Amino acid sequence: MECTLEGVGKLLTQARRLVITGHIHADGDCLGSMLALYALLSSSGKEVEMLLDDDVPQVYDFLPGIVNIRRPGREVIEADLLVVLDASDAERITGVKEVVKAKIINIDHHVSNTKFADYWYIDSSAAATGEIIFRLLRQMNAVITQDIAVNLYTAIVTDCGFFRYANTTALTLRFASELVDIGVKPHIISECLDTKPLSSIITLLKVMETLELFNNGQIATITIAPEVVQDGGGDTDGLINYPRNISGVEIAIMFRRVDVKITRVSFRSRKTDVSRLALDFGGGGHARAAGCTVEGEFNNTKEKVLAAAKKLLTEQSV
Repeated sequence: MECTLEGVGKLLTQARRLVITGHIHADGDCLGSMLALYALLSSSGKEVEMLLDDDVPQVYDFLPGIVNIRRPGREVIEADLLVVLDASDAERITGVKEVVKAKIINIDHHVSNTKFADYWYIDSSAAATGEIIFRLLRQMNAVITQDIAVNLYTAIVTDCGFFRYANTTALTLRFASELVDIGVKPHIISECLDTKPLSSIITLLKVMETLELFNNGQIATITIAPEVVQDGGGDTDGLINYPRNISGVEIAIMFRRVDVKITRVSFRSRKTDVSRLALDFGGGGHARAAGCTVEGEFNNTKEKVLAAAKKLLTEQSV
């Protein structure tokens, strides 16, 4: 059932025990939104916990409250609400969904959202789920502490590329300004997110060796083999931006080979709606940033994805 923002607030207020989760391979928007909502609800005397299907990327260790996120165990958790943030479909919360028995409410900003929850609030015009959570906290007359502000600011800026992406709006900038007024130090957030361990730089070098250009330089691809991450241990978040930033490239594609038969594919673009590409392969996302997971032998997967990307460029006459 579709909810208004006021309706979401009422559901959260009425619930006594809540579990908050987000999509697998959590990014800054997912984590910042989870942590901001957790801080509010736990301070209201509710029983709240945060679960994710995989480990939190080390780059986000600076976020207040991050240590409270854990992976689900085998025990079944009975709750009033499972709050799913920044996830467009149930496949992105599989592990948590299996162990938490509760009504599901989904708060998201992906245009490809499948409305899988019992209740949902979807605003695809928002630059980040963090923007929606900021509005929700205001709706609930919450006191936004400096810790909550840090989490919300991180959520917003990581999904709009520090205001460089096309999804940045006047509202995005106003929200960021208000969070700075509360006490957020943008330069500190930027430094935390930009500082990389040596292992990540080594991983970057190895991955960029796989760079290929197709379609007269309009399509750029990189490939991450399983052994690259295993050997280097580096963070791969954001690597797709390197091929995207090459002059003349319209669509950047990152293939991450999970195993022999599974490949995770990420898409980025300048003008082309790559959510259409992701949907063709059972995924989803935004117009300029999307992804999917494809089963099958890697070379076949790569060939099919490239063919679809070339076709899309022809159709959109980029």
